[in-house]
Amino acid sequence: MDNILFIMPDQLRADFLSCYGARHIHTPHIDSLCERGIRFEHCITPSPICVPARAALLTGLNGIKTGVVDNNHWLPVDRQAQGLTTWAEELQRRGYQTAAIGKMHFFPWDAAEGFQTRIIAEDKRHIGIQDDYTDYLNAHGLRRLHGNEHAGYQSNRGAVISPLATEHQIDRWVGDRTVEYLQRVDTHQPFALMVGFPGPHCPYDPPADYAARFNPDDMPASIPATPESDTFRPAVIASNLRAWNGVDYSDFSDAHKRRVRAHYAALVKQIDDQVGRIITVLTERDLLDRTLIIFASDHGDLLGDFDLIGKTYFFESSVHVPLIVAPPHNREPRTEKHTVSLTDVAATIRAAAGVPQPEDTGSDSFPLLADRPREYVFGVTLQGFMLVKDRWKLCRYRSGQTALYDLNHDPTEQHNRVNDPAVAPMLQALDAILQREIIDSLLFSQRTERVDVDPLDPTAPFSQRGWQRRITTDSAKCCKQRASSLL
Repeated sequence: MDNILFIMPDQLRADFLSCYGARHIHTPHIDSLCERGIRFEHCITPSPICVPARAALLTGLNGIKTGVVDNNHWLPVDRQAQGLTTWAEELQRRGYQTAAIGKMHFFPWDAAEGFQTRIIAEDKRHIGIQDDYTDYLNAHGLRRLHGNEHAGYQSNRGAVISPLATEHQIDRWVGDRTVEYLQRVDTHQPFALMVGFPGPHCPYDPPADYAARFNPDDMPASIPATPESDTFRPAVIASNLRAWNGVDYSDFSDAHKRRVRAHYAALVKQIDDQVGRIITVLTERDLLDRTLIIFASDHGDLLGDFDLIGKTYFFESSVHVPLIVAPPHNREPRTEKHTVSLTDVAATIRAAAGVPQPEDTGSDSFPLLADRPREYVFGVTLQGFMLVKDRWKLCRYRSGQTALYDLNHDPTEQHNRVNDPAVAPMLQALDAILQREIIDSLLFSQRTERVDVDPLDPTAPFSQRGWQRRITTDSAKCCKQRASSLL
């Protein structure tokens, strides 16, 4: 069995990598993974929020199926009794050494979720957590800082210089621990290692030496606001004023945006250097040609696009993430243009390990790789639903806002076509798929509550006093068949 290495920066949008066309930054080490395998041009995260995206990555299930639709939810406490497993648990049973280094954003934060080894550096905003990175800082007489403890935090809209030396940076620490793990891992048994870099998530706080490499004037301009995006701005401003961030984005000028982007680029560059170190140790230990490497992110960052910051909403800046799959044994590099979902990572890891794919996950494996295009990507957060099919994206928000974009002709999502009679048949077709997916997912999420009884049979247990319900995990297929019959 081949080793599996999954590298996942937090909040990395695709267009800040040179292999995805960025000219304002050079990321040679991440780019080198493309030279060994497949770059997916259009990978969509179904949930552009940290915790829901990670639940989807672990299970291959969308947010309705997992019950995780925002950062205050996590996988069910009794999920194993429900038959809901993570790919890490499945690989562990298969004989893999499973390990997770860096940010995972589980609840509780030190939960195993199938990883035998956990070396933890949690979210950059979680300054009160006593994880391994906190212990490291304390041992050096240092501590984790809130963004507002940095000079210029408010005036620069969260773009600051970290007072920590480069060797103490959180992403450097994750790189150090990953290199150490790979230097000592038992090569007689396959490993499955997930590396979670906490950057380039905000605060946008690179060390001075990395920040000096990027000029705000060289950053790409942000995408203009639209009538649709303006409806989200009050909520974004209010959210960022809360204690977790404490930045007022009511005034978010072009200069602010360019500085934020320059600092974000510096954080990306720092991660690229760590990826280079990881590739080096794999090469030195003769593991590179025995390891499947997957590089992806949980979601993007608006970075001033549409006058917004962060993620949550279904704009491309938020949902379009990098995905690179470099298989063992160097193969001809290629680019896949068809749309894939971030949940497909779970299916691909299972396929690579020879683990059967659970029924009705809605995920697809792209091992080396599927030449069949995915029909569509369905997404959900507490804010609403998204469907991406071919060139079209439909977004329906809980606020009542609806948007339909032609991504081929309008990649910056400036023209909402939802009221255009010329595309009414397409809107209707997308809506039908969206409704079916919501109903199927709801039925799946309730599969263990399904009661299969025969009330007409007096000899059946259900007909007797004292009959009790039991959790069943065999009804997902029934749920899907029932949903098909209803539609």
